[in-house]
Amino acid sequence: MTHIERLDLNLLAPLAALLEERNVSRAAGRVHLSQPAMSRTLRRLRETFNDDLLIRSPSGYRLTPCAERLRQQLAVLLPQIADLFAREEFSPGTATETFRLTGTDYAASVIGEELFRTVMQRSPQSRLHYRSWHEGVFDDLHRGTVDLAFFGAEPPASLRAEPLFTEEFVCVMDREHAPAGRTALDLADYLRAVHVVVDVSHGRQGVVDASLRRAGVERTVGLTVPYHYAALQAVAGTALVATLPKRLLNAGTPGHGAALHVVPAPEVIDTMTYLMLWHPRLDNDPAQRWLRQQARTEPSPT
Repeated sequence: MTHIERLDLNLLAPLAALLEERNVSRAAGRVHLSQPAMSRTLRRLRETFNDDLLIRSPSGYRLTPCAERLRQQLAVLLPQIADLFAREEFSPGTATETFRLTGTDYAASVIGEELFRTVMQRSPQSRLHYRSWHEGVFDDLHRGTVDLAFFGAEPPASLRAEPLFTEEFVCVMDREHAPAGRTALDLADYLRAVHVVVDVSHGRQGVVDASLRRAGVERTVGLTVPYHYAALQAVAGTALVATLPKRLLNAGTPGHGAALHVVPAPEVIDTMTYLMLWHPRLDNDPAQRWLRQQARTEPSPT
């Protein structure tokens, strides 16, 4: 570090030109300096390296052994410095990135179906690892073990958050147990029912339970499951009601068929702004910016 602090890095390009051209005038033209300025630069370089570097001979300038070593080292060093300061680019067709994502099975179905296919088609040598949502996801984002997360509630202020789309909720029930002729489920009917809850966090179902708490009511829970798919499948043949994101029913979800009855959720249940989250250190990473761009395609609503 002591040697680096003594060296003016602006001298490297003139030094390389002098050592390659072995001529002050030609070297000056190559780096756009006047001949007197290049002569002054050569004096500074001789002082810096405590070596003559260029020695006059009958056939022109010759390199000293020190200068020859410097010439060989600069041939390797200067391209590396250029790479260091060049703006990094991401070429998906040849990239070999590993993208680490996380979210619930809802995100894997509604966002993942298109996202996974797009990434694999456009960056075939890259790899995707999608982990299930868990309580430590925010910590994973801070530690750097996850690159991009999909989430449907207010995130920590320390993370970047970008809305992807707004989602509505519907109530799904077995057709045999649905109120006859009803095309909606009011709050009174909703609270009389027994519900299947998707445990997104701490036994709660995110926006759904938060909306009910704000309204000062609480639903009766008969079954708690870890996945949205499982909640949907649990409804058939029972009196359970599942409150699910509307897009889920349009994502090739097993169990959604003629046996089920779907109606809008009560008005007290808010819509959900679905987000993608990442750590600020990935703001300008070219590969991560490309990945986020692929995730911005909004899924089609039902």
